[in-house]
Amino acid sequence: MASVGATPGRTPQGPGPGEASASFPSPAPVPDPREAEEEEEEEPAEIHLCVLWSSGYLGIAYYDTSDSTIYFMPDAPDHESLKLLQRVLDEIDPRSVVTSAKQDENMTRFLGKLASQEHREPKRPEIIFLPSVDFGLEISKQRLLSGNYSFIPDSMTATEKILFLSSIIPFDCLLTVRALGGLLKFMGRRRIGVELEDYNVSIPILGFKKFVLTYLVSIDQDTYSVLQIFKSEPHPSVYKVASGLKEGLSLFGILNRCRCKWGEKLLRLWFTRPTQDLGELNSRLDVIQFFLLPQNLDMAQMLHRLLGHIKNVPLILKRMKLSHTKVSDWQVLYKTVYSALGLRDACRSLPQSIQLFRDIAQEFSDDLHHIASLIGKVVDFEGSLAENRFTVLPNIDPEIDEKKRRLTGLPSFLTEVARKELENLDPRIPSCSVIYIPLIGFLLCIPRLPSMVETNDFEIEGLDFMFLSEEKLHYRSARTKELDALLGDLHCDIRDQETLLMYQLQCQVLARAAVLTRVLDLASRLDVLLALASAARDYGYSRPRYSPRLLGVRIQNGRHPLMELCARTFVPNSAECGGYKGRVKVITGPNSSGKSIYLKQVGLITFMALVGSFVPAEEAEIGAVDAIFTRIHSCESISLGLSTFMIDLNQVAKAVNNATERSLVLIDEFGKGTNTVDGLALLAAVIRHWLALGPMCPHIFVATNFLSLIQLQLLPQGPLVQYLTLETCEDGNDLVFFYQVCEGVASASHASHTAAQAGLPEKLVTRGKEVSDLICSGKPIKPVKELLKEKQMENCQTLVDKFLKLDLEDPSLDLDIFMSQEVLPAATTIL
Repeated sequence: MASVGATPGRTPQGPGPGEASASFPSPAPVPDPREAEEEEEEEPAEIHLCVLWSSGYLGIAYYDTSDSTIYFMPDAPDHESLKLLQRVLDEIDPRSVVTSAKQDENMTRFLGKLASQEHREPKRPEIIFLPSVDFGLEISKQRLLSGNYSFIPDSMTATEKILFLSSIIPFDCLLTVRALGGLLKFMGRRRIGVELEDYNVSIPILGFKKFVLTYLVSIDQDTYSVLQIFKSEPHPSVYKVASGLKEGLSLFGILNRCRCKWGEKLLRLWFTRPTQDLGELNSRLDVIQFFLLPQNLDMAQMLHRLLGHIKNVPLILKRMKLSHTKVSDWQVLYKTVYSALGLRDACRSLPQSIQLFRDIAQEFSDDLHHIASLIGKVVDFEGSLAENRFTVLPNIDPEIDEKKRRLTGLPSFLTEVARKELENLDPRIPSCSVIYIPLIGFLLCIPRLPSMVETNDFEIEGLDFMFLSEEKLHYRSARTKELDALLGDLHCDIRDQETLLMYQLQCQVLARAAVLTRVLDLASRLDVLLALASAARDYGYSRPRYSPRLLGVRIQNGRHPLMELCARTFVPNSAECGGYKGRVKVITGPNSSGKSIYLKQVGLITFMALVGSFVPAEEAEIGAVDAIFTRIHSCESISLGLSTFMIDLNQVAKAVNNATERSLVLIDEFGKGTNTVDGLALLAAVIRHWLALGPMCPHIFVATNFLSLIQLQLLPQGPLVQYLTLETCEDGNDLVFFYQVCEGVASASHASHTAAQAGLPEKLVTRGKEVSDLICSGKPIKPVKELLKEKQMENCQTLVDKFLKLDLEDPSLDLDIFMSQEVLPAATTIL
C-alpha cells in the first residue's frame, strides 16, 4: 500500500539581527535556574574617565560600561598636588584617563607619576591626550544637547530636550561641561561598548548621574588591608568567578547579605566612601533600627525575598538599546518590575516618616505597572520557551494570528496535497510528502529509487529537481509553486512581524527607562540596609551616636567584629579619645596579649559607624573623624621595590603629613624593622612631633614593646599622653592573659613565654631569658659552662681520631708538621 504523508519541516534557526527571544510564562512558575545564570553573565565592567584641571578646580566625568551611565562631579576645588583627583582614581580604578593635551605643570607631573606606577593593580590606566579644541565649551554643549539618549522620549521637542538636560547636567559648571564633552568625543572615537556594531549604532547612554566626594573620610588602601575591611582570596574553582577571586574573612564578607547584585555593589561603594554626613548616616541607621524591631521581622524577610528578583536592569536596557535582547531578558525584566511593584505596595504600609520608604512609595510610579502590563499582555512566555525566540500572545495582531492558524493547519492540508501529487507521479514511486522549509518554501519529497544512480536519473517530467538529502529527493511542482504564491514564507513572515512588535515593545520600555533606573537605586539601598540589619540582629550590634562637637570616639565594651566570630570567648574593651586629655595613648603589654586586636577593634568600630552600620559595642559615640591612618602590618611586595622598613616609614609619613586634629591614627610596633636604638628614636620623634601640636594633635593609639620609651622618659609628661596596658598574671611558670585594657605600663614583654608557646626548645628559651636578664642588669654575658665542656670534649675526640689514623711506619710522615698544624691549634682551642 502506498503511503502518503505531509510533515512540515522545521529547520532550527536562532534569532536574526534585531530579534530576541524570551522564556517566562508568568510570575507564578519557578524560572529555569539556567536562565538566571545566563542573565548574570556579562563582560567585565570598564570605566573611562575624563578630567580637566584649571585655576585650582577639577572637572571630572566618567562612563561606566556596567550600567551604561555617565557620572560627573561638579567643579570642585583641589590642591596643587591633586589629592581629590587621586582619591577619585583610587575609588573607581579607571581603564583609561582622558584629558587635554594642553595642561599645566601640576597636571603634567601628576599624569607622569600615574603612568609610571608599574605596581598599580590590576594595571595602570591608559593616559589619552586629545587636542584642546575637543574640550571647547560651545562644542561640548553641542555634543551634550545633540546626543541620542534612550531615557529621553522621542516625543520631546528640541526645546523640551534642552530643558530636560538642563535639569540634570550643571551647565553652569564650565569645567564639568567641558569634561563631559571630551568624554563623549573619546567614546565616539573609540566606540565604547559598540566596537563591533555598525557605525550608525549609537553608544548606549542610559542616564547622567552626579557623584560628590564631600564629607568623605579619608582611608588609604593599606588601612583597608590591615583592618581586613576587604580581603580577596583565590576561589577554589576558577570557573565560578571570572576574576578567580572570592571574598575571604573580612568585614565586607560578614556584612554582605545582599540579595541582589546591585545591592552588593552599593554596599562596596559605601565601604569605599565612608562619610561624615550625619544626615545621611542617621537616615541609614533609622531604616536598620526599624527592621530590628521584633514585630518587623516578617516584613524584612518578605522584602528580602522580593529583592532577590531585582536583576541587572541596566544590562537589559543596554541590550534593548542595541537590539541584542536575549531570551531571558523579558522574563527577568517582567519579574523585576512585578517585584518592584511588590516593594512599592509593602513600603506604602510602612511609616512614611522614614525617607527611604517614602521615596519607594512615591517614585515607583504607575509606569512600572504599565511596563509589566505590556509585557504580560504581549509576550508569549511559553511559546518563547518552546521556540527559543520572541513570540507574542494571540489576539495581539490579527494578521499574525491568521498566519499562525495557517501554519498550524498545514500538516492536514499538505497531506491532501501530497495525495493528489502521488496520483500524477510514476507508479514506481511508492510514496511522497509535501514539506515546508522556512526561507525555501514548499517542496515535494519522494524516496530515492534503486534506478536513480546518476544525477541525470533524478530528472522527472513536470518537476524541478532541487536537492538530495538523506536518500530523499526534493522537487518543486506546479502545486508547490502555487502554494508558495498563495501562502508565502509563513514562518519568516511571522518572525518578521513579531520582531517588529518586539521593537515597539522595547521602545515603550526604553521610554520609561528613568523609572527603572530609579527602581534599581532605591531597591539596592533597601537591600544594603536590610543586609546590615540582618547582621546587626545576628551579631548583637548596637546603634552608634554621632556628636559633631566630639573630636574623637567613645566606645563602651567594644568587640572586634571578626575576632569574636573566630574565638570561643572574646573580652570586650572600652576606648575613649575625646577632648584635650589622653589624645595619645601608648599601649604596652606582653606579646600575644591583644594589643593589635585592640587597635584594629577601635578602627573597625569607627569605620562601621562612618558607613552607617550598627557596631559591635554596648555603646559608641563617634565624633567628627575625617581620616583613619594605620601602621599595623607591612604589606610587602616585590613589585614595590621597597624594604619592609621603608614601607613602614611610608605609612607613618602619610599620617604625619596628612593627619589633622580630627584624624584617628593607629600605630602598631613601629620601629622594629631596624636597629633597636634607631627604631626607638624614630618612634619617640614621631610621637613628640604630634604632642608638640597641642590641641591640634590627632587621636593616636600606639602599641609598642619598646618599654625603654617609658623607662627612659623619652616622651614629655602632660595630659595629652595616657599609658595603657593589657592585664596579665603570672601563675608559676605560666602567664595568664586577661585581655583587659587598663591604665598602666607593662613591666616586661614576656617574650620567653611566647617563645615557649611557639614550640622553641626549652634550652633555647632558658638561655634567652638568662641573656635578657644579664643585659637588663648590666652584667657581662658569659658562655654556658656545660656547653663549653661539651665543645672541649668534641675537640679532644677529633684530635685523638686523627692521631689514630696516622701510619707511623710511613717514611714520609713528619710528626713536627702534624704537631704544628693539628695538635697545637686544637690544644689552644681546648685551653
